[in-house]
Amino acid sequence: MKAIDIFLQNDGDITKRYYATLNALGPGGQLAVALFRAQKRSTAAKRYRGGRYRGAAYNVKDWSVSEICRILLTYPELGLQWGWAYDPATVNFHHVLYVETPCGQCSFHSSHRGQGPKFEGKWDVTRASVDSILEYCDKVLNEGRKGLVERSDGPLAGGEDCRAAG
Repeated sequence: MKAIDIFLQNDGDITKRYYATLNALGPGGQLAVALFRAQKRSTAAKRYRGGRYRGAAYNVKDWSVSEICRILLTYPELGLQWGWAYDPATVNFHHVLYVETPCGQCSFHSSHRGQGPKFEGKWDVTRASVDSILEYCDKVLNEGRKGLVERSDGPLAGGEDCRAAG
């Protein structure tokens, strides 16, 4: 089961089983679910022309972003750089949550700033959140219950840097 297959399909029962499998893997899996859900709902909302479906998708995305923050605040041992920045160029969605996963940077715009620190890094200018999140989910799932792996630059959920293996 690859993350991209779950991301592209629309069967809620399959998605829920995928979430349950990841959630069972501990904090790294919980973070993977929150990132995946936020991205999947954000992508869906952009396809909708308006109405209640679009609003509902953005509501789930916003809740998922708050879950990302909660998880990262609760489990600092995940060792991921993350935080909030301000983007004056984005009308009505000036706040941006950045998360540096071992597989790359992901970001989410928001109408409000959630909990958490100021982001000390910089936007990587790649717009590759989907790829980074899907690769992170696959990594967490494939490594299973190995948990946190110590690295010379600190612990990272899911082991070695995805980009180093490429």
